[in-house]
Amino acid sequence: MLQVLLIPLILFLACTTGCRKARAMEPPKAVPVVIDGRLELQLMSFNLRYENPEDRGQRAWQERVIGTVRMIRDEAPDVFGVQEALHGQVADLRSSLPDYEFFGVGRDDGLRNGEYAGLFFRRDRFEPDLADRGTFWLSDTPERAGSKTWGNDIPRVASWLRLVDRTTQRGVYAFVTHWDHRNQPSREQAALLMARRIDSRKHRDEPVVLLGDLNATENNPGVAYLTGNRATLAGSDQTWKHSLIDTFKTLHPKASARTTLHFWKGSREGFLKVDHILVSQGAKVISAQIRDHDKPMLSDHFPFTARVVFPESSESLPE
Repeated sequence: MLQVLLIPLILFLACTTGCRKARAMEPPKAVPVVIDGRLELQLMSFNLRYENPEDRGQRAWQERVIGTVRMIRDEAPDVFGVQEALHGQVADLRSSLPDYEFFGVGRDDGLRNGEYAGLFFRRDRFEPDLADRGTFWLSDTPERAGSKTWGNDIPRVASWLRLVDRTTQRGVYAFVTHWDHRNQPSREQAALLMARRIDSRKHRDEPVVLLGDLNATENNPGVAYLTGNRATLAGSDQTWKHSLIDTFKTLHPKASARTTLHFWKGSREGFLKVDHILVSQGAKVISAQIRDHDKPMLSDHFPFTARVVFPESSESLPE
């Protein structure tokens, strides 16, 4: 169990480059070997709320960051995805969470400018496959940084990384994304592109987790398509044969309090669940929770967590 953050944030931020170099030189911690080969993961998706200078008082990032770090330490996810994170916010979390490594880029230029949709993962448990990772823009030109061609006014992005679990030597692909908040055709095209990219991964027999603020609820055609329902996308009815499991809907299909985007109201009542964790078919969903009790509020979104187990082996996906 990670210790609760006790030192003021300023001490973490003083670390910067020196701390990162020290971490890079440290050998990975010993981890137990899982004999049965089951891959169990604690996952989280969290829209941090970008560092907006107009957010004052308890809504300001400098007031929220300590609670955010405390929440992450409490949940202890193996992998978590963040959305809306500006470069300074990513730096704050990296300095404050030395047990995690990070992968992601700014959406405006593919470097540091603009919001990140990025991945944090436990450095003691996972070996990142540096040859099997990337970022793509949700557009007709996905390799061009900052591109937007589907009617959205701002760039939208997805990042992915293959992680090798040291306890089982199994690989898992983690994707994180943030879809457009206004343009439904953009969301539909994003769903089709995400599915194609998942289908094109190098190790097709390895499981996938998708962590995202999709700016769409479960019944939206884009989300419905990703979870195996027939949906009208880009003008035609389509079904994805390699669809993913909706972790929350699996365990709480009739829950009436499923809101994650609460607009600073602090209530999960209603159906505005736009933050999702989707996983490969065959996974067993152990838990799926909307964390709504942090005071003061950490963001205008609630963190969403899920614990899943992938069986010892999975059949290769059909071609």
